[in-house]
Amino acid sequence: MSEKILTHLDEQGRATMVDVSGKVISQRTATAQSIVSLPDEVLAQLENGDLKTKKGSVFQTAVIAGIMAAKKTGDLIPLCHPLGLDNCKIDIQLNDDNDVVINCTATITAKTGVEMEALVGASIAALTIYDMCKALSHDIVIKETKLIAKTGGKRDFKRS
Repeated sequence: MSEKILTHLDEQGRATMVDVSGKVISQRTATAQSIVSLPDEVLAQLENGDLKTKKGSVFQTAVIAGIMAAKKTGDLIPLCHPLGLDNCKIDIQLNDDNDVVINCTATITAKTGVEMEALVGASIAALTIYDMCKALSHDIVIKETKLIAKTGGKRDFKRS
């Protein structure tokens, strides 16, 4: 088994951007998920699968914010490559526990993957839900954000 190394460090241990100039262009996708737990006083405002506030539709605003953030990942994470995404989709659903489940899928045809874009998109969508609902309660919890799957590049990944 080959030794795993941190790719954002050079031989002297200094931070560096990964050189992708020698990589092959391929289609790459990544899906990330954030889960938000809303207290009962927020869930009571749920109407037709969305929360409506004075600021507007919570879930639709979160979708737009997540897509905008995914497109800006290279500006937010210092060593990420700036990427022009081919697509970014965000889906927001309630699960059986009444948690808000946000899935962000980013797609690109490029020399580098889009895991960070998917993670940033899901995270910012979750933060947007928090921001738009905090007037109702501060007992909102962003429980987790994780990579669900990625394709393309050296190896594919799928969380079991």
